[in-house]
Amino acid sequence: MAKENPGQWFVIVNPNAGRRKGEKDWLEIAALLQEAGIDFTSVFTKHPNHAVKLARKYVEAGFKKIIVVGGDGTLNEVVNGIFTQKKYATTEITLAMIPVGTGNDWGRSFNIPGSYKKAIDLIARENTFVQDVGKVKYQNSHLVKQRHFINMAGLGFDAMVAKRTNKVKREGRSGPFSYLISLFSSLINYNHKKVKVTMDEAVLNADVFTMSVAICKFNGGGMMQAPNAVPDDGLLDITVITRLSRLLVIRNVRKLYDGSFLKLPQVKTFRSAKVEIESNPPMYLETDGESLGHTPVSFEIIPLAIQVIRG
Repeated sequence: MAKENPGQWFVIVNPNAGRRKGEKDWLEIAALLQEAGIDFTSVFTKHPNHAVKLARKYVEAGFKKIIVVGGDGTLNEVVNGIFTQKKYATTEITLAMIPVGTGNDWGRSFNIPGSYKKAIDLIARENTFVQDVGKVKYQNSHLVKQRHFINMAGLGFDAMVAKRTNKVKREGRSGPFSYLISLFSSLINYNHKKVKVTMDEAVLNADVFTMSVAICKFNGGGMMQAPNAVPDDGLLDITVITRLSRLLVIRNVRKLYDGSFLKLPQVKTFRSAKVEIESNPPMYLETDGESLGHTPVSFEIIPLAIQVIRG
């Protein structure tokens, strides 16, 4: 590895993304990158969280531009590698994505095309946008841990659905409807939690079904769970859905896709730079679709923290 590679792209490929599309389509993607005149070095990930280590290692070796070939989970790992390296300010790093995952929710907010050629054309143009990044501290096995995220975090029912979806992915059965199938199967066993949410200008005590803490608008494969989120406003968008029946959930699933669920009386929305969440019993947590630990959790926003390639 060269010591400084400021103009060269480092490409992190998740071969398992999108039911192994990362591996199956890599030769096509690599040819398109070369055709677009993009100078790059590439490495395949070999295990969960490998992209964290790769991003950290190669940024510290001098790469300032990273392309993710994968889904939202791989993107999340790369962001965490960037935020744990010591060589450059995170705003000096440029992050791009060629989506091959099953969800690709972050890319929806930035009009990243599903076509490999169109996504690569965007990268070649290097039209950048500086967005906020979230940081969350949470409990896992009696230890306090920390994670960064670039799109959205979910707690409660949302985290349970993410956990089921990830299990289906590991078994090689993921697809465009895997999140919906996990959603309906999770309804059978899920119970509300008593939750206290402390924000900059409000405190909420409620029986909570699910909640999200968002930078961007989409999760769950196109559900607009934070329709008013602005990724560079220095604030987290908090959506809390309080106690509601299983039947009401089923009847209103379609409203998650256009954001109209916000009109339901059980839905409350807030904006805050910091959020603390306590619950009894503990509520589980996911960030960018990756299952983590549980409450108590605390969130904060890092304003204008990383450059991304956008549509």
